Amino acid sequence: MAGLTLDAGALIAYERAAPEILHVLRRAFNANMTPTVPAVVLAEVWRGDRKDARVAQLLKSCVVESLDASRAQAAGGLRRSVAGAGAVDACVAIGVRERGDAIATSDPDDMRRLLGSRVTILPV
Repeated sequence: MAGLTLDAGALIAYERAAPEILHVLRRAFNANMTPTVPAVVLAEVWRGDRKDARVAQLLKSCVVESLDASRAQAAGGLRRSVAGAGAVDACVAIGVRERGDAIATSDPDDMRRLLGSRVTILPV
């Protein structure tokens, strides 16, 4: 696996100190990986209050991936090609594909529909 991308479910699992995400992150950090958090994911989970403290701490060890017009257009095309796919998940999937990352997610079925079988999906 080239790297690790965290979706909204992974950040929420981290906020709740779920053992699955802690294990995934420990493995990534032990392998000297810097997880990627797409900016659209951050927008989805951030509340702007003290409850964000755990996620804010994790973000110090992550790369926040911006969403430019090209990536947004690619995500729009992907979303339209997969029935029922959401815009945020499609944005996440585009970055995962570009980097060849594994993805930590609480919604493995939707991500599998977007990413296919060649991507490592780590349920959290």
